[in-house]
Amino acid sequence: MFSAVIVGSGVAAGFAEDTPLWLRNVAVSPDGTTIAFTYKGDIYTVPFGGGAAKRITTSPAYDSSPVWSPDSKRIAFSSDREGTDDVFIVDATGGVPVRLTTSNASSETPKAFIDDTHILYGTSIMPSQKAAHGAYRSQMYTVADTAGSRPKLYLSMPMVMVDIDRASGKIIYQNRKGYEDVLRKHERSSGTPDVWMYDANGQQFNQLTTFNGSCQNPVWAGGDTSFYYLNDSDGNNNVYLRSIGGTERKLTEFKHHPVRSLSADRSGRLLAFSQDGCIYTMRVAADGSVERAPEKLAVSIVADNYDPDMVKTYASSGASTMAVSPDGSQVAFVIRGDIYVTSTKYKTTRRITDTAGQERRVSFSPDGKQLVYDSERDGLWRIYTASMEPADTLNGFPYASRIIEKMIYESPAKKAAQQPVFSPDGKKIAFLEDRTALKVLDIASGKAITVLDPKFNYSYTDGDIPFEWSPDSKYLLITYIGIGGWNNTDIAMVAADGKSEPVDLTVSGYSDAAPRWAAGGGGITYLSGKYGYRSHGSWGEQYDVLLMMLDAEKWDEFRMTEEEVALAEKDEKAEAAKESKDKKDKKGKKGKKDKEDAAKKKGI
Repeated sequence: MFSAVIVGSGVAAGFAEDTPLWLRNVAVSPDGTTIAFTYKGDIYTVPFGGGAAKRITTSPAYDSSPVWSPDSKRIAFSSDREGTDDVFIVDATGGVPVRLTTSNASSETPKAFIDDTHILYGTSIMPSQKAAHGAYRSQMYTVADTAGSRPKLYLSMPMVMVDIDRASGKIIYQNRKGYEDVLRKHERSSGTPDVWMYDANGQQFNQLTTFNGSCQNPVWAGGDTSFYYLNDSDGNNNVYLRSIGGTERKLTEFKHHPVRSLSADRSGRLLAFSQDGCIYTMRVAADGSVERAPEKLAVSIVADNYDPDMVKTYASSGASTMAVSPDGSQVAFVIRGDIYVTSTKYKTTRRITDTAGQERRVSFSPDGKQLVYDSERDGLWRIYTASMEPADTLNGFPYASRIIEKMIYESPAKKAAQQPVFSPDGKKIAFLEDRTALKVLDIASGKAITVLDPKFNYSYTDGDIPFEWSPDSKYLLITYIGIGGWNNTDIAMVAADGKSEPVDLTVSGYSDAAPRWAAGGGGITYLSGKYGYRSHGSWGEQYDVLLMMLDAEKWDEFRMTEEEVALAEKDEKAEAAKESKDKKDKKGKKGKKDKEDAAKKKGI
């Protein structure tokens, strides 16, 4: 629908980087001699003591998640070089990688070698018939280390981070309970990850941690009686050593920036991890005490990392939100966090914002001369408008000589202001504050009022509460916690002046969503899970589109047959013609009378 030119800045660099940052996915080889990691989408290795890193993969694709073979001679990794993430394997010294998986699943990530020749990996293909968790969770499969092998389902449950003890075969892993990002910081809830142990021989699971914060990335400490893991009980992810019996000690004291990608060699004495974009190593004594405190690893990367100063990209997809101008001549859209406007007839496109922060929701004013959008700058979401010089309004934003930006709302309480939308009359802007409170801003006065209390909505993620103005600008439709709870919302009609209580229109007890005005404001359409297949134990249902009429005359019109509509249209045309004739006759009679009166005055 659109073709836009995106111009991004880059850095030209063709020299050795002695202090490279964002070294991720750290993995110590089992023999403790080498560390594998990812940098700029490729796999590298570096000696455990530091030095010059060796580039193992050179594909323009994104390679990540290196996992060592038990003999430290090969590395399995994930790569999207064939379109979606697949599992590949390559010699630790480099060479041509071998593709091991060929599924069209969106992500296939190696976790560990389950034995000398088979890799355990996570993906979302097909859960077991007996699976009792949401479809969004992945499964664990195994695949042989040779091309053309057929994957086998290992467990129909996710394992986020995995380590396997070679002697006993016991698996220690980080579980996943919910929808949240596994790297979310400072969370305290029943949905945070824990460390579990799985004994495949006895088909037995044991939960090893119960902290309501984050317990991540477990690795065995040289046997199946103790393990290292990451714990954020002190407010930041640090390394802990814990016995299977539950006693533990803290090994690192980082105050800022979490530890990630914890890894250990086979002996459990040598540890490596990433922290603040760098690789750290440390040594642990046999008694579990710190033998050598964490030290930043000196890594030197020599590679052809030339990046052009400017990159032009023609985009035909990838827009996160879009808005069409009232006259249909322009489309505003957000791509990579900035706003663009393009012509619907030509390819001419204008960049509206160019900020380090992100813009997310954009809409046109009713006259098409302004844009309103939210933008996160200096850590706070505010509402801005963009307009043109008066002389440019004829051709629109794509041809504007200058864009005039103005910040029109900042929350006095320093809360996020998001999802702004102009009212149809152009006098107000509705938006969400702190993700759940529906507010209306009067443009002329700059005063904002709350029209729906935040207690009537629960936001799971930014942008998940939809609302829409009525055609007459007097009301708004919005999802609403009525009788069904936060995960089974109703649809409410809210007065834009905030002077009356919201009206729950659906009162279904099931999930109602995506409300839209219909029939010129005389009705609404919405999605409802009331009549489809649904899960009574959790969430998830089939939706139907329902129509609700709010006006009796509109309902009667909606129920008319094609024949009745045709007859009604004829009647309307006849009535209109009669009214037009009556007006002409009346005007003619009045004109004749005016002439007679004028003649009498002249004595004619």
